[in-house]
Amino acid sequence: MKFHDTEHHPFGNTTMTPKHMIPKLTFLAIMVILTLAITPLWYPFCSYHSSSLLKMKHKYKNHIHDDDDNDALAQNLPSTYVEKCDIFTGEWVPNPKAPYYTNNTCWAIHEHQNCMKYGRPDSEFIKWRWKPSDCELPIFNPFQFLEIVKGKSMAFVGDSVGRNQMQSMICLLSRVEWPIDVSYTSDEYFKRWKYPSYNFTMATFWTPHLVRTKEADPNGPSNTGLFNLYLDEYDEKWTTQVQEFDYIILDGGHWFYRPMVFYERKKVVGCHFCLLENVPDLTMFYGYRRAFRTAFKAINSLEDFKGTVFLRTFAPSHFENGIWNQGGNCLRTKPFRSNETRLDGTNLELYMIQLEEFRKAETEGRKKGLKFKLIDTTQAMLLRPDGHPSRYGHWPNENVTLYNDCVHWCLPGPIDTWSDFLLQMLKMEGMRSAIS
Repeated sequence: MKFHDTEHHPFGNTTMTPKHMIPKLTFLAIMVILTLAITPLWYPFCSYHSSSLLKMKHKYKNHIHDDDDNDALAQNLPSTYVEKCDIFTGEWVPNPKAPYYTNNTCWAIHEHQNCMKYGRPDSEFIKWRWKPSDCELPIFNPFQFLEIVKGKSMAFVGDSVGRNQMQSMICLLSRVEWPIDVSYTSDEYFKRWKYPSYNFTMATFWTPHLVRTKEADPNGPSNTGLFNLYLDEYDEKWTTQVQEFDYIILDGGHWFYRPMVFYERKKVVGCHFCLLENVPDLTMFYGYRRAFRTAFKAINSLEDFKGTVFLRTFAPSHFENGIWNQGGNCLRTKPFRSNETRLDGTNLELYMIQLEEFRKAETEGRKKGLKFKLIDTTQAMLLRPDGHPSRYGHWPNENVTLYNDCVHWCLPGPIDTWSDFLLQMLKMEGMRSAIS
C-alpha cells in the first residue's frame, strides 16, 4: 500500500543508498528546526484567528500555560477546551498571583468600591480565581482582549453594578494602555473612554430600570424614592445611542427592589410596594420582566445595529442580619463552596426571569442576524459574600448617609473575573468564526 510504503520508506527500504537518504533527512531536519523557531514568533500575530491550529485542537481539553509573566503578549494562548464545558459552573480556588492591579495603580476605582483605601483589614478576598468544574478559565489577558476588540466598541447598559464592571475592566487594561475621555457630556453616568492605540471605545449608559423612568417622590414609602416606570416605553438616553456599538452588555436588578409604579399605554397598571390606594401590588417581578422585555425589544428594533448582545445575569447581594436599609451587613471574609449555599427565593426568581426573556429575545434577534450571549455570573457571585465593600467605602469618621454596601464589589475583587468570562467568550466566538 502506498501510504504504508511512504511511512516506512526512510528506514525500511534497504535498497536506499546513503547518498539518497542524507539530503532528504537533512531537508526534513532543517524544516523542523525552522518551524519550531518561527511558530512562537508568528503566533501572537495570528492571535485567535489561526484556523489551522484551531481546527486541529478545538476538540481537545484546554491546556493552560504558566502565567508567571502575565504581561507577555503570547501567554494564555487561546483556550481549546471542549466547547460544551460550562465555564459558569464551578468553585472559587486560591490565586496567590492576584491582584493584577491595586487601588494605587488604577485611578478608575469608584470611591465607594475602593475598599483597601478605606481600611478594609483583610485582603484574602482579592486572592481567588474562578475554576469551572470541567475545564480551566484563563486569567484575563489585556493584550489579547485589546487585539480582539481592536477597531470596535462596547457599551455597558444598566445600573451601577454595570459601571462597576467597566471600571474593573479599565483597571485590568491599564497594564497595556490608559484610555482617554471622549465623553459627549460631563454627566458621570454617561462616560466614554477610548484606547487610541487600538481604536477601541467603551461607554457606560445609566439606566437602572432599563425603560423610561421618572422619579415621582424623592422620599417614597422607604425613604429611597418612588419611581414611575413606563414599562412599554424605551429609555431613549441609551436606545438612541447603542446602535453604533459592536457589543452591548446589558444588566439590571437591584433598583427593582425599590418602590415603583408601573405604567403601560400611559396608564397605571399596578406597582411594587407603592402603598397607593386602589393600585394593585403586582410585585417587583412583574416590572422586572416587562422592563427586560422592552429593553430587548428596543435592541432588536435597531435598524443599523449588527453587533452582539451580552446579558450579564443578576449578581446577588449578601446582606445578613437585616435588609439593606435596616442594619444588614456583609462581613464574611471567604467565598462559599458551591454546596454551602444555593440560589433561591427572590434571587432565583429574578434570575429565571432574565433567562426566559433572554431566550425570547435571542429567538427574535436571530431572525435579523443578531447574536445574543449569556454572561451567566449569578452562581459565581452567589458564592462571594466576601467581595463587597460593606462599610469600607468611606472613612469611618465621615458624616455620610450611606448604608453598608453589600451590592457593589470591591476593586480589585471578584468581578474582575467577569472579564475572564467575557474574554473567553470572545475567543470562543473567534474560534467558531475561524473554523466555519
